[in-house]
Amino acid sequence: MHAAFSQLSTQVAAALAEDLGTPARDLTAELIPAGQQAQARLIARHPALVCGTAWADETLRQIDPSLRAQWFVKDGDWVEADQPWLEIRGNARAILSAERTLMNFLQTLSGTATTTLGYRAALGEHDTVLLDTRKTLPGLRLAQKYACQVGGASNHRLGLYDAFLIKENHIAAHGSITGAVHAALACALDVPIEVEVESMDELTEALDAGANWIMLDNFDLAATAAAVKLNQGRARLEASGNVHLADLAALAATGVDAISVGALTKHLRATDLSLRVELNQ
Repeated sequence: MHAAFSQLSTQVAAALAEDLGTPARDLTAELIPAGQQAQARLIARHPALVCGTAWADETLRQIDPSLRAQWFVKDGDWVEADQPWLEIRGNARAILSAERTLMNFLQTLSGTATTTLGYRAALGEHDTVLLDTRKTLPGLRLAQKYACQVGGASNHRLGLYDAFLIKENHIAAHGSITGAVHAALACALDVPIEVEVESMDELTEALDAGANWIMLDNFDLAATAAAVKLNQGRARLEASGNVHLADLAALAATGVDAISVGALTKHLRATDLSLRVELNQ
């Protein structure tokens, strides 16, 4: 199970508190009789890859455990415009109070997954791994990384705690790439030691220092191909920086091991959802 599910309940609780305040109250929903029952159907206005059903379910559970949800789709399903996703039955006030939070999770995670799917498709038959980044919405890091997996990407670092990524400022603090890599090696941790390089000379130094993962920062196609040739499989090579959808296939064709794309999580187009509520007579 993806690590994102460990934070699901907390994320939903925080989102509901943000919307309903403390103590929880939906002023407009109170205009409806307390016992009024209703049903609601969720659709998307454009095609999308579904993601976030567990967050929607948890939203309904925390609002009112008696609400009943029937899903017509699951995470990873491709859905056409106006195709039903979900039907909810139960207390009308509760459905209306859950509406925005439920759709916020679904629109964000489905949007992330849909964007990711487009990038993965652009790689075609290449074996190059598509990686996400830490450029995520605050508080939704793991949820968005789960959505990237649903869309066909692999998760890069989850945070600052599970790998070294030695960049310009770390290099400056140690005086050289070699110094920074040797300091990381001295920690004797069983985690990747990645170095961001900006030139072939820096790549050579990182390889000689013992880095096992190297990020090629803003290398063009020719430089990336040259880096792959120089590397000879000594370290895992990741292309990164200013990566555009149209460039993915050509970049993968250089033989680079992975391509990381911040746009998967920060340039997403939220899925346009609509929840249509009908009160029971």
